[in-house]
Amino acid sequence: MTRGPAKQFDTEKALTKAMEVFWARGYEAASLSELLKQMGIGKKSLYDTFGNKRSLFLKALEHYVQIIVKPLCEILSASGSPLANLKQALKAQQEMNSQPGSRGCMIGTNIADFCIEDEAIAKVLRGYLKRLEDNFCDTISRAQKAGEISTKVDARDLARLFISTTQGMVLIGRILDDKTMLESTVNAAITLIEK
Repeated sequence: MTRGPAKQFDTEKALTKAMEVFWARGYEAASLSELLKQMGIGKKSLYDTFGNKRSLFLKALEHYVQIIVKPLCEILSASGSPLANLKQALKAQQEMNSQPGSRGCMIGTNIADFCIEDEAIAKVLRGYLKRLEDNFCDTISRAQKAGEISTKVDARDLARLFISTTQGMVLIGRILDDKTMLESTVNAAITLIEK
């Protein structure tokens, strides 16, 4: 059996382009024609390589997690001071979302956009938020054990506060025209947890 012709496009670059469309427009608003145009491929190539629009979205979301969320989790779990890691992660979110043209968070954008009756997609989105929550919780627990932050509030509750705070930051960052609001948010969050 002979193999068909080799792909005439870079799969990862095409996936990155799809991710950018879904990130900017959300799943529902991203049309197939816009996706094909931005990815630089035809419909057959899309279906042969990525499946339908839904499976492309899920692959693009995982791609986003690998290039945006995973580095944030790596900051949180790095060796050294857990409190310093937490501060660095919050500051990174602040900086990224204070830039002109900030697109926010692809996960958050699609939570706001997606049809809530689609339980399969909702489950995937919840899973990514849970992964972030677990990373925050682990870092906070380590900081509490190290005596760097207060143990008055449960680590899981603080992690959920930080998920809500960072998701709010990335959403608000899409329309801000000055950095002070996000700077104030991060400063207040850090002040609240420091001993």
